[in-house]
Order: sequence, then structure tokens, then C-alpha cells
Amino acid sequence: MQPPEVMIRPMRQADVTTAERLSDTAFQALEGSPMVGGRSAARRASWRVRTSHLVATDPAGCWVAERDGEMLGFATSYRRDLSWFLATYAVVPHLQGLGLGRALLETAMRHGEGCLRAMLSASDDPRAVRRYWAAGFELHPQMHLRGVVDRSALPAVHHVREGSAGDFALMDSLDRQRREAAHGPDHEVLLQLYRLVIVDRSTGQGYAYLDDTGQVALLAASDRRTAGRLLWEALACAPRDAEWTLPHVTGANGWAVDVGLAARLTLHTSGYLALRGMKPPTPYIHHGSFL
Repeated sequence: MQPPEVMIRPMRQADVTTAERLSDTAFQALEGSPMVGGRSAARRASWRVRTSHLVATDPAGCWVAERDGEMLGFATSYRRDLSWFLATYAVVPHLQGLGLGRALLETAMRHGEGCLRAMLSASDDPRAVRRYWAAGFELHPQMHLRGVVDRSALPAVHHVREGSAGDFALMDSLDRQRREAAHGPDHEVLLQLYRLVIVDRSTGQGYAYLDDTGQVALLAASDRRTAGRLLWEALACAPRDAEWTLPHVTGANGWAVDVGLAARLTLHTSGYLALRGMKPPTPYIHHGSFL
């Protein structure tokens, strides 16, 4: 049950900008949050693009909690094939722990009724983690690799080409192999936001979305060798003498740890990959929202 006088209603496109500000505030308030100072203007714009996309594709999975016209929290989720994904979930800091988050999550999860699998990327927030565990999710600790890339360690990378919308069928096939659900329409948005690189060889196939600093937003491959090739391509794009980060590495993806340590990055732990009805995808580096 939601707190008294609070209404939970479907999210509308007009809510997206307010939701972005609320999520930025809520995530900064988490203990140990890396979001000191908030998102950059570019990241705010990217957040709004992908959230608007989910409101359009999955209106039954996107919800807002409000009181007297003020947004107090929201949750965005979506279905792809027979899998349900929680993209983002936030409550204003001073109302956390009062049951509002539970009510939002329960409402969003109804969009996943009939799905065989579920997946979300969680922070270290103890209240949220407790809620996911109670909802039947297994929690898999996530690592991230961080540091200045040792450019003397970079190997020559061959057979990596630029990708395009013509690669979506290949990528959906890899998605189904790795996480048992295609990204489908999400690839159109990801291609808007990131550079796409592809390996398409008889010995292995894979793809990665990279931001303008080479940071991996999403990576999937048929085998570890191909995944490593894509990750080395990303590392080669890292700015010289600037810190670079590879987020969302689970224990099942030790190949990424091998590559990161070879590039002289340091290993840290942060958050969880929460799964229901599935094992951690590998070789695979998930996106925080598009998973």
C-alpha cells in the first residue's frame, strides 16, 4: 500500500524531465554515490531520451507517485520477449523507507506478469536491495575497473568495424543467446546515443556500444575471445592520461577482469545485478538501464 494521499499513475512524456531531476537527486543522496555534483548536461539529455523511449514502448511499465501534483517517485520498466527489466526506480530522499518505493515497484512489476525472467541493476542501497531480495531476485555483486589505461599494454586489434542499423538482426540474435531476450527497439535509441562497433567473423561475433571516451555502455559476444577484442577496442579509445571506467562486471565475466587488469586498471565492487529465472549473462557487459 502506498502512503496516504499519494496517487500512483501512469508516467507521461511530460513527466520525463521532472523524473530525471528527481533521479539525479535521489542517486546523489545514496551513501558512496559516484554522482558527486550530479549528471552532466549530456548525461541528462541521454537519460531523457531513453526514458521517453520506454514511456512510448512500455506505457504499462512506467509509473509515477505524486501528491498534490508533486512527483515523489517513479519507476520505469519494460518487456522484451519473455523477460522483464527494471530500468530506473527512485523516490525523493526524505520519503524513502515509508513504503512508497515498495508500492511503485509492485506496480511496475505487474508489467512483467507472465515473463519467465527478470533483470535489473541495483545500487548498494540496503533498502532497495532488501526489496529486490524479497521480490525473489538473486543478487550478484558487480565490479568495476577504473584507472588510466596503460597504452603500452594495448594490443593491435583487428576485424572490428563500425556498426549500423543493418546489424540489428545480428545483435538481437546475440542478445537472445546471452540474456535470452533481444533488445529489439532499444537498439535504435542506443545507436542514437553511442558509437557501435561490430565483430562479425566465422570464428566469433559481437558488438559493443561505446561513448565518446570509449567507455562501454553495452557489450555482447558469442565467445570470450571476441568479447576481449571489443573491450580492447574500447580501451584504445580511452583519452590519454585520463581516468577510464568499465562498470557492471559480474563474476561470470572474468574475461573482462583479465583485460582490465592487463591494461593496469584497478578493481572495485559496486552494487548488484539482480536476476530472477536466469543466470548472469556472459560474455556480456550490461547497460545500466537497457540491461
